[in-house]
Amino acid sequence: MGREAADMSTGDPVGDETVTEEGGPGRARRRAPGGPVVTLLLLLLVAFVGGVALGKFAGLERGQISSALIALTPYVTAGGGVLLLLALSLRRWLTALVVAMVTAVLAVSVAPRVIADDSTDVQGRSLNVLSANVYFGEADASQLVRLVRENDVDVLSMPELNSGMVDELRGAGLFETLPYRVLTPETDGDGSGIVSRYPLRELSLASGTTMRQPSALIDLPGERDVQYVAAHPVVPVGGDTTTRWKHEITSLPAPTTGREEPARILAGDFNATLDHTPLRKLLGRGYSDAAELTGEGLAPTWPELGRPWAPPVTLDHVLVSGDTAVRDYRTFEVSGTDHRAVFAHLTVPS
Repeated sequence: MGREAADMSTGDPVGDETVTEEGGPGRARRRAPGGPVVTLLLLLLVAFVGGVALGKFAGLERGQISSALIALTPYVTAGGGVLLLLALSLRRWLTALVVAMVTAVLAVSVAPRVIADDSTDVQGRSLNVLSANVYFGEADASQLVRLVRENDVDVLSMPELNSGMVDELRGAGLFETLPYRVLTPETDGDGSGIVSRYPLRELSLASGTTMRQPSALIDLPGERDVQYVAAHPVVPVGGDTTTRWKHEITSLPAPTTGREEPARILAGDFNATLDHTPLRKLLGRGYSDAAELTGEGLAPTWPELGRPWAPPVTLDHVLVSGDTAVRDYRTFEVSGTDHRAVFAHLTVPS
């Protein structure tokens, strides 16, 4: 019997060995599941995660969409972890490697926000500050005054203040608790205000901006005072507003550096998260974010009024100059406004 007949009798084809997944003979190679469609979808998701990471680290905020995507960095970081598990389960090894590297870089930048710093032994004057965006004067004035009293607030700032809200706050008794004030109400919500338990003197540390950002020197008991800015840079909705937004954040006054100078606090609605380049630059000048120092850096502050299409993000901040200690940080819901109020219990070294 010839060789061909013998091969036919055994059913084994000649010269057509199958290969195992490891490349050895004997068993068929198992293809990665899913096919080209799944591969394409994975690549698109990888491109999205990589694009957000590039936008964050390269400072590519160009308008409303790019700024909004960068604000979602914590969500994208978590999504990158899920995408990594998916790529591994589908045996897309190269894709998994790329996702792992990008996600790791993002995670390193986000993780410090949920890790509280060791408290420092600072002696000085206690100061409780609260910032509440009052949403064109729609916030519940009575509830806001109650928050001030229950938390022994010493200084309150109120972006989007109008004259109607001033009247409501007066009627609710705010100025009996915090009698000193610098108020700059506007009818269109561009106004703001600072009210204080202690005497204050109006300053001009953040003038010439789209929305009013009043500032004041607060005369604390003791030797050292505080310079306070009610921050509210313009919203980056595209075009010139994005450029203006960057300028208004980075132009906020630098932190003070020595104890012979007043401490400096910036508190308000920055319309920026810790992932946006302008705010990172401001922090890089020597400020600390109260929420990040206490491990609450991912606590969202916006939106609060039924916007299911908008994932919650952290737009409101309390920034303190280097030697001011942060003892506590919390957020509070206030009826009628789309922002949570942010509270920080500080110690200002004397």
